[in-house]
Amino acid sequence: MKLTMATSMSTNSNAFVFPLAFCLVGISQLLLCPGDAPNCDPNLIEASDRDRLQFALNLEFLETEFFLYAALGKGLDAISPNLTLGGPPPIGAQKANLDPLVRRIIEEFGYQEVGHIRSIIRKEGGFPRPLLDLSRQNFAKLMDRAVGFTLNPPFDPYANSLNYLLATYTIPYVGLVGYVGTIPYLKNMTSCRLAASLLGVESGQDSVTRTCLYQRAFEKVQPYNITVADFTNRISMLRNDLAMCGIKDEGIIVPEKLGAENRTSSNIISADPNSLSYARTPPEILRIVYASGNESLPGGFYPKGANGNIARRFLKIN
Repeated sequence: MKLTMATSMSTNSNAFVFPLAFCLVGISQLLLCPGDAPNCDPNLIEASDRDRLQFALNLEFLETEFFLYAALGKGLDAISPNLTLGGPPPIGAQKANLDPLVRRIIEEFGYQEVGHIRSIIRKEGGFPRPLLDLSRQNFAKLMDRAVGFTLNPPFDPYANSLNYLLATYTIPYVGLVGYVGTIPYLKNMTSCRLAASLLGVESGQDSVTRTCLYQRAFEKVQPYNITVADFTNRISMLRNDLAMCGIKDEGIIVPEKLGAENRTSSNIISADPNSLSYARTPPEILRIVYASGNESLPGGFYPKGANGNIARRFLKIN
């Protein structure tokens, strides 16, 4: 298991100075092995192929709305309203101030997500789009928690391309590790094929986002005295803390001993010591996207909770 350390980076020398202590947020939780922490064992989730793939719809709706609104100023209701299945429009989503290149990338991501929703609904059925909170205020709270203090002015994901890319960093990777965790438990080959196809595109989106951020790794995010790389490290550590099942998420810069084959500090694609993708279970994912650390306590991007049998089952537990 790789451990992520916070980094202090010099823009002049490109040297990395690592603190003596590991920056493990919620260390009492992270000392637990995945099998020891509650709901970390994927074998504890009993669900059909349909339920597992429908669970993924929650994240696909989130990505679709975030990308489409940022690039076009309109969402799924304007592009393919039949796919919402009557679910409410998102809260606070808006067009972002993106440069031409980033806008083109994000527009493509948005259209890809529309296809993902359509494919899951056609093959596995669907449910109404859950209520999503994509407001500036929600992202500001998330970033405050990641950095450990209140940012002034509040973080605005829609203000510019760099802020938007950092906000985007918070989303596709969660879906990626979710698909990795789902595929081994699918029984039907058609379901496996669909999940693998979805995983391929989600992985591409995450790697493009991380590459764009890596190109600016040493740049300070204005007006905060925090580098892009530090932001990604802190966001990743927050997700590890919320999920409560060990380290399965890393920023774009790591010490060489934690890089691929212990030979690189770049971490454009987050992976384990054998360069294999990390996997997360549905409870872990809900803890992250609810920003509550509790799969039974909605909040974050889903103020009323996610939809589908798996997510609603956890809500009934509370």
